[in-house]
Amino acid sequence: MRAVLISGASRGIGEATARLLHAKGYAVGLLARDEGRLRALAAELGEGALPLPGDVRNQDDWARAVARMEEAFGGLYALVNNAGIGLMKPVAELSEAEVREVLEVNLLGPFLGLKAALPALRRASGVVVNVGSLAGKHPFKGGAAYNASKFGLLGLMGAAMLELREEGVRVVNLLPGSVDTGFAGNTPGASWKLWPEDVAQAILFALEMPERALVSEIELRPTRPPKG
Repeated sequence: MRAVLISGASRGIGEATARLLHAKGYAVGLLARDEGRLRALAAELGEGALPLPGDVRNQDDWARAVARMEEAFGGLYALVNNAGIGLMKPVAELSEAEVREVLEVNLLGPFLGLKAALPALRRASGVVVNVGSLAGKHPFKGGAAYNASKFGLLGLMGAAMLELREEGVRVVNLLPGSVDTGFAGNTPGASWKLWPEDVAQAILFALEMPERALVSEIELRPTRPPKG
């Protein structure tokens, strides 16, 4: 049973990914701050689902999560860096604390996750999937902090991809467009948007490519966005 550690697993894309991968026979480690939601999801999924309460900004929480995955499942095949926050304000209205928080969750968090998981991933010839955003290539008004974090993620993990493929570890950047979740204070229910399950399918695709093949970047867009 291949084991996958998923951050931000308590809701949205992370929860959808955990459900899909578990249904496909993967063991899943569920990392997020909301311990209650994690334990409820793990109980619902059953055997092969491990709740791992923690904060992606905390190196010790990552180290603990990886150690528990290896103890429970005998190794770690993949890391899905999905946890993220969206704080949308004009740059003139952003505080230093707000920018730091966005960068720490969206950029530092995946870096710490990669560092913690890398020894296990090397042993498994494993995969890292980073859930970025099309906002990592296309700035928009009100997105200064978020854009910066996602542009940075592409740079960080693009370099990691070039380095780690030489060691048999594949790094994939997944860039969804608008997804129908409550992320950044959005109200779900927009029929034109991607579903979290669509993003989960792309993650599954990345995990199941042959070891000889590396899909280094995936852009995922809604088919019919609003006109205008």
